[in-house]
Amino acid sequence: MRQLALSLCLLAAGPALGAPERASDPLALLERARLAAERLDYSGVFVRQRGDDVSSARITHARNGRPVQERLENLDGEPAETLRRGGELVTYLPARKRMVIESRTQVSGFPAMAAPERKELARHYAARFFPGDRVAGRTSTAIALDPRDTYHFGYRFWIDTASGLLLRAQRVNEKGEVVEQVAFTQLTIGSQPASRLRAGIGDTRGWQVDNLAGRPIDLSRWAVRWVPGGFRRVAEVTRSLDSAGGRREVAQILYSDGLAGLSVFIEPWRADRSVSPLQLGALNMVGKRQGNFWLTIVGEVPMASIRQVADSVEFAETLPK
Repeated sequence: MRQLALSLCLLAAGPALGAPERASDPLALLERARLAAERLDYSGVFVRQRGDDVSSARITHARNGRPVQERLENLDGEPAETLRRGGELVTYLPARKRMVIESRTQVSGFPAMAAPERKELARHYAARFFPGDRVAGRTSTAIALDPRDTYHFGYRFWIDTASGLLLRAQRVNEKGEVVEQVAFTQLTIGSQPASRLRAGIGDTRGWQVDNLAGRPIDLSRWAVRWVPGGFRRVAEVTRSLDSAGGRREVAQILYSDGLAGLSVFIEPWRADRSVSPLQLGALNMVGKRQGNFWLTIVGEVPMASIRQVADSVEFAETLPK
């Protein structure tokens, strides 16, 4: 279950991004950070904390024409590298002699940000500035998104005053406690050598190659009657997953509000499935049986929201008209 949650729930200098002075509108600054992450060239090391789990990675990002190129290297635990070329991601796992290919229409992974709708953000969050501090040796401007209900986490963002790049991000619960955070510890902005964007892996002949790209599927018989405000149904796919029992096909309904993802995974029911909830930082998950199906609901929202989503899922024996 932990592997499922982690693997599938899955943020030369570019054009000018506007004046570096402090913006008067927090949401405009958030949009500037989104553009900076995609348009600038940069390289750095960041640390991510999810609950008791702490990991670090090195990212190199370049926009030398199109498509965008990016290299992400794990610095802790099992060696792994992910190369991004536009919307295609290839992950190299040398210890397993395995290569995983994925495709994504929405960019995710720090410091990248999606493009939430401004009206929806204002409806569900109160945006404000708060005192920023230095992050990775750079002066930042800090903004907070305080949820207007208990169904969303709050957010804190530290944005580089000079470049607009996101330097640190936190999710906080209703008590103001940090449940997940990620931050640069080293950062260089500017043109990146082409050698840093190539995989450090040599010969991959004989490696196992897995294509995990989701394939479109019609899941219109499945109705999710409730999701937190601002979340939209953005994809219906089927994909292959690895587990202790071998590879299996799982259908996925994906929702997003631009800040967080939420998914309903659907597969045939098996007697060995567990209903025990799981929490890892901001990621919460529950499982439930529904007739001949097993549902796994996972998302970056409070556990109360996950449970309410789970209770709202319905299956129609016939296609809706």
